[in-house]
Amino acid sequence: MADRLAVTKGHGTENDFVLVPDLDGALGLSPARAAWLADRRAGLGGDGVIRVVPTERAEESAVRDQAGVARWFMDYRNADGSAAEMCGNGTRVFAEYLRREGLESADEFVIATRAGAKQVRREGGQWTVALGPWRLVDPVTADRDGSDARVHIGDGEPFSALSVDLGNPHTVVALPEGVDLAGLDLGRAPLVRPAPAEGTNVELVRPIGPGHVAMRVHERGVGETRSCGTGACAAAVATSFWAGSLDTGATWRVDVAGGRLTVHLLPGHGVELAGPAVLVADGSVPLALLPD
Repeated sequence: MADRLAVTKGHGTENDFVLVPDLDGALGLSPARAAWLADRRAGLGGDGVIRVVPTERAEESAVRDQAGVARWFMDYRNADGSAAEMCGNGTRVFAEYLRREGLESADEFVIATRAGAKQVRREGGQWTVALGPWRLVDPVTADRDGSDARVHIGDGEPFSALSVDLGNPHTVVALPEGVDLAGLDLGRAPLVRPAPAEGTNVELVRPIGPGHVAMRVHERGVGETRSCGTGACAAAVATSFWAGSLDTGATWRVDVAGGRLTVHLLPGHGVELAGPAVLVADGSVPLALLPD
């Protein structure tokens, strides 16, 4: 219907998204419209908004360059409407949508993101996404491995942290003994010093056992979310680094508020993320309600 916008609601471990098909690339999605769709009171509600658009119709030339390997671009927006590089949970929900709609028919294919082309595959009823190489980032010099970040939560003493780049920025805190993960107040954004120029997601991690951690996350442009896929990968990388072992082939279980994700560390600083993807509902929104 020309006067209505088609939408689908989905989630990956309760990290939820509004998907908007733009199959001819004519719609576009302004920051104000994305923020309205993500608004949990005035709009539909979600941690982010994903526009489904042909890669060749993307606005950014760096994304269009991926058209030779990826037919579809995951145009991901944070809840505040700002554009983000990519989203680990979102890639799986995006892949599930493409399969359901017949836009992709194979069990393995490539999608385009602002962080580069990502290969996804379906196995065992879940989706696995190859997120590409990670790197440790010194937040001061940004040109060598290191750990100089400090994270302030509330009025307490700052925690030391490790900065991990997974195509989008993360700052991972391993909580000291005696600090209750569940009791930390993430109602306001943690203060990271030095402040990353593009902002950062902050992961708070509690080891549970070998290859097993629990995590809470505050996402930039969103707030605390029930899950973060790239954040789970950052947590696994950082915990392996602190343990003195970034073993190739290591598998991590990462418990988040919305469920459990599985992270595989691969050769060459590669990483894969596996987990569920659920499409919850389909509907439409009157275009007249959307802001300009």
